Amino acid sequence: MSNLPAPISQDGPDQHDTQVASVGLPQTAPRSNGKPNSLNVPLYMQRNGNKVLVRRPKRKDDGALKGLARWFVANQIGQSPYFVSRSLDLKLISTGLSCNLVALLFLAHSMPRAREYTSKFFTLSYYNQNTGKYFLGGDDWYLIAFFIVVLTGLRAGIMEYVLAPFARAKGVHKKKDIVRFSEQGWLLVYYSFFWPLGVYIYRTSTYYLSLHDLWKEWPNREMDGLMKAYTLAQLSFYLQLLIVINIEERRKDHWQMFSHHIVTSTLIYAAYREGHTRVGNLILVLMDVVDIFLPFAKCLKYLGYKTICDVMFAVFMVTWFIARHIFFPMAIYSVWAHTLIYMNGCFYGRELDGPHPPPANDTWLYIARPLWDTDAPVCFNHNFRNGFFGMLFFLQILTVMWFYLIIRVAIKVIKGGSAEDTRSDDEADDIEDPDEYVYEEAQPLEEEVGADEIDLKSWERRVARGKRSTTATGVSLPGHSDRKELLGRIGCEKQVD
Repeated sequence: MSNLPAPISQDGPDQHDTQVASVGLPQTAPRSNGKPNSLNVPLYMQRNGNKVLVRRPKRKDDGALKGLARWFVANQIGQSPYFVSRSLDLKLISTGLSCNLVALLFLAHSMPRAREYTSKFFTLSYYNQNTGKYFLGGDDWYLIAFFIVVLTGLRAGIMEYVLAPFARAKGVHKKKDIVRFSEQGWLLVYYSFFWPLGVYIYRTSTYYLSLHDLWKEWPNREMDGLMKAYTLAQLSFYLQLLIVINIEERRKDHWQMFSHHIVTSTLIYAAYREGHTRVGNLILVLMDVVDIFLPFAKCLKYLGYKTICDVMFAVFMVTWFIARHIFFPMAIYSVWAHTLIYMNGCFYGRELDGPHPPPANDTWLYIARPLWDTDAPVCFNHNFRNGFFGMLFFLQILTVMWFYLIIRVAIKVIKGGSAEDTRSDDEADDIEDPDEYVYEEAQPLEEEVGADEIDLKSWERRVARGKRSTTATGVSLPGHSDRKELLGRIGCEKQVD
């Protein structure tokens, strides 16, 4: 008798990874969405003896950090049937990490003795009653951590309970399209709130439409509450993106996007700590505006509105060119041409005593020390300008590369195609690589036995009971009641007269 791997429950954690062979049927890859999988290889192989090898997909990048990041995002709000990739094989818990942390924090805040510490997660720190503004310091990380948790929970909740049901109601049934629509929809929601907020801060500021005023009155390390909350929230968002980008399906420009998020996070944090929140506000306004139109165009594409999608893509393209290839280079130029006119030297303490010359025995470290030491002097000179200019120029190079992809899409639309994101997934939707699979040993369900080990009398008693009962109790062989016919069914008739 053939050895069969033990059946595995379809409700178990490995239901997407392990396929079980049926009795007497050669098994190949399962169908997906009604179509046969292109990988036409057996789901199991048999070795000599009682060993059966079951085909399982290989796992990639399963390091400790990768696993921790996957677990964090998978448990961001709760169990979801839509946002678990089959390759990740994640078993979500019903109560989300974000909700648990927020609830635990509010519970601790209800205790009077703990409020001195928990209040740092909810409020802006370092308020100066004399100036009515806020300074900065290490306690700001409490609020940043709180923003990351809240944004993570909001992202998961909006995607799962708002955007995914909306996509299904509009006729989107493919799981991958629902996930993509929800991801882009969340970006649209986020930037639709923070871009107008950034524009409001810029419009009501003293540096509105003036590149020179970006650098005046430096170092202005104190800011009003709205500017501080806006900057910390934006920093938290990009720090969270560093986790999310390693969870979602990778695209061809994964490392460009990853580098973009690192550089953007570094620039926001450095601008906040070094007293350059004015230019930070301007750059975020220029960058965020295009992130409204592009997700909107993608959402329209997934919903099937091809014509409106193409129109919105054209609006996005024009907005991208104006914001990122006209206004943003102007800001980069101002860093090179105007900064040293208004900023030069070092200022010490919260009273900003200065300017003083940079430390003679500390060539580079004094520039970065304010990033972790609030009491360290803040300095600006040629070295700082060159580093600042270099990071912004790197962002410009990335935007040029992406604009090249945008032009390719535009040419495709002009030729009669549709506006689609050229940043496709690394792995095709319906093509699987045999090298992506391995075979693992499975426990057999049945073992080969000799004829002497078969309990025929016990079998006859079961058959007799089966005839008297309408309920099947085991293997049913109607019409075969003698031993010889039973042995003939299992291929042992030559051994018994």
